[in-house]
Amino acid sequence: MNVVKLYLKAYSGITQPAWMLALVLLINRSGSMVLPFLSVYLKDEMEFTLQQVGIILSLFGVGSLVGSIIGGYLTDKIGTFKVQFGSLILGGIGFLFLERVDTFEGLAFGFFAVTVLTDAFRPANATAVAEFAKKENITRAYSLNRMAINLGFSIGPVAGGMLAAINYKWLFYVDGFTCIAAGLVFAAYFYKKKPRNVVKDQEAAPVTPKVAVQSPFRDVSYLAFACLTAGFGIVFFQLFNTLPLYYREGYGLSESAIGWLIGLNGFIVFLVEMPLVYALGEKYSLRSIVAVGTILSGAAYLLFNVAEGIVILLLSMLILSIAEILVMPYLTSYTANRAPVSVRGKYMGVYGMAYSMAFIIAPALGTFLIGYSGFTLLWYVIGAIAVLVAAGFMWNMKEVHVKPEIATLVEDQPGA
Repeated sequence: MNVVKLYLKAYSGITQPAWMLALVLLINRSGSMVLPFLSVYLKDEMEFTLQQVGIILSLFGVGSLVGSIIGGYLTDKIGTFKVQFGSLILGGIGFLFLERVDTFEGLAFGFFAVTVLTDAFRPANATAVAEFAKKENITRAYSLNRMAINLGFSIGPVAGGMLAAINYKWLFYVDGFTCIAAGLVFAAYFYKKKPRNVVKDQEAAPVTPKVAVQSPFRDVSYLAFACLTAGFGIVFFQLFNTLPLYYREGYGLSESAIGWLIGLNGFIVFLVEMPLVYALGEKYSLRSIVAVGTILSGAAYLLFNVAEGIVILLLSMLILSIAEILVMPYLTSYTANRAPVSVRGKYMGVYGMAYSMAFIIAPALGTFLIGYSGFTLLWYVIGAIAVLVAAGFMWNMKEVHVKPEIATLVEDQPGA
């Protein structure tokens, strides 16, 4: 099948509000320039110690955790519109203020506060997708969001690397203004727009069995799933924390080169996710796909201990990107379909909390192991964690064969 035809058919039928949510994410993520260079900025530009870098990066994760909790709670209380709009505008203002902070204490608190504001957006946005998408294509709507995120993330680091080579302060300006711009576009379209309200708990087509509990904290199986999600995040998030340091210290790469390598992740996911998900079809169970993807994420880092060279850096990024495709879309869909509609915001909040916990642990663990014995030990530990988490997913997740809605739609189209 023609790849362009596949893309067009796979995204046909998605509601206009779902497309607008994706556009907001694209604008926002195209300006995501601070995070990919944060570890290098703190160590080289601000001349902080490795321990101080680890502390600030971990506080970034703490802010993400708090933001996810607050965002999930507020989403169920005041609705998705107010949470998303407030998060985008206030988060953008926060980045503009951070540009003026130059002390360790100020940056530690500042990044914590800004991340609380920006990450409150995540559970609200995920819930909004479920509110505005048709129930029969909710997975594709989430996939569309991921496409927007990854297209934006393929742009942000590349542009950020060029700007960082001139002056790191530009990263804060662009990140801040794109957040505000995304907020204004969001408000212009969604102000007073009502959700579709077509999904009921008993009608949702689940990827997993529905649960009767009204709180994710009483859903023991889901809590175990969230812990495993955090474990995967610890592995994957080395991409944002220690990997840029490895590029700089192990290979002496410039900011521009680092930006191109990290941006390659978003570009690969943007191009490959749809055809790959279609190709999987009904061949493999949900847990098998996730487990294989988790193992691949560890293998991407272990590769650094096997060989050296630019080709290895590119191959590692390719493997890591494929791993992301095999894991993240399915974990999000699993959460959205498991949760009762009335508390979907809380479930999404817990899902966000899992990644936030990973963002706390990943830099602390990474910088500690680098300081203790160097990058070689870090990559071995990360590989071992990936294997254990993959085994956990195989144990926790049900043996369900899921035909992705993408494949169903394409095969149902005339001439497919």
